[in-house]
Amino acid sequence: MKFIISGKNIDVTEGLRSAVQDKLGKLERYFTPETEIHVTLSVEKERQKIEVTIPVKGNIIRSEQVSSDMYVSIDLVEEVIERQLRKYKNKIVDKQQEGSNFQKTFLENDFAEDEDVKIIRTKRFGIKPMYPEDACVQMELLGHNFFVFCNAETEEVNVVYKRKDGAYGLIEPEF
Repeated sequence: MKFIISGKNIDVTEGLRSAVQDKLGKLERYFTPETEIHVTLSVEKERQKIEVTIPVKGNIIRSEQVSSDMYVSIDLVEEVIERQLRKYKNKIVDKQQEGSNFQKTFLENDFAEDEDVKIIRTKRFGIKPMYPEDACVQMELLGHNFFVFCNAETEEVNVVYKRKDGAYGLIEPEF
């Protein structure tokens, strides 16, 4: 695996670099040697955050963990990524998708899924065309952290969402 480690508001010391490589190196048994793991370490006030992104064929495996200690965040993120991999592996096998980024032994092993995805409620609502800014206002009025709407400019279904930093994001379809 190839580690790409960067820092925001933090110097990536040799100790941090080796902690990341040691802990996330445990994931090596799942991936081929050419798989890249993008790691960003950041500090915001008392929050020590690690973001891990692993691009795999057609998907992204990602986790972000925050704590008051960077080493604790590193431990937490490894556990979450491993759990995601077990779930993702079952989906690859079920759909017979290509698993070219994964080791053959990982794909052949059976893992019991920890958590089944269960949809417990379905909502239906009318979508009226609106601009993204209006959708953000509507989202705030509803007290939600995302809002699905028909973009008046593109006539496509879009999603606005509230980011952790308080700003807004827009998701548009790409064909």
